[in-house]
Amino acid sequence: MYTNGFEKTLEEICKERADVLYRTGEALSDALRKLNSIAKIIDDNLEKLKTFTEMEESGDIGKISIGIDREISRYNRAREYAVLRYHYLIITREAMGFRRHTWVEEIYRIPPKRKQLNSAHGQV
Repeated sequence: MYTNGFEKTLEEICKERADVLYRTGEALSDALRKLNSIAKIIDDNLEKLKTFTEMEESGDIGKISIGIDREISRYNRAREYAVLRYHYLIITREAMGFRRHTWVEEIYRIPPKRKQLNSAHGQV
C-alpha cells in the first residue's frame, strides 16, 4: 500500500515510462517483422528466378524480375520506416536517462538496403 500520494504518483510515472518504452519497442518490432516478411518474398522470388534461369524459360524471367524489383522497393521503404522507429526508440530511451544502447543495437538490427536487379526499373 502507499504511504502517501507522492509514492502513488511515482509509481504511476514509472508505469507510464515502462508503457512508453514498450510501445516504442513494439512499433520497431512490428516494423522489423514486416521487413523480414518482405525479405522472405524477395528471397523466394530470387530462388524462382534462379530456377527459371537454369531452365532458360525466359518468358517468365522478365515478370519475376520486375516483381522482385517492386518488392525490393517496398522492402527499402519498409526499412526506412524501421530505421525511423529505431531512432524513436533511442530518443525515447535517452529522454528517460538511458545512455547505453548496446543491447538495443544487438536486438533490433536493421538489415542493409537492397539493390534492384534492373536499375532501369527505378522506383517501381
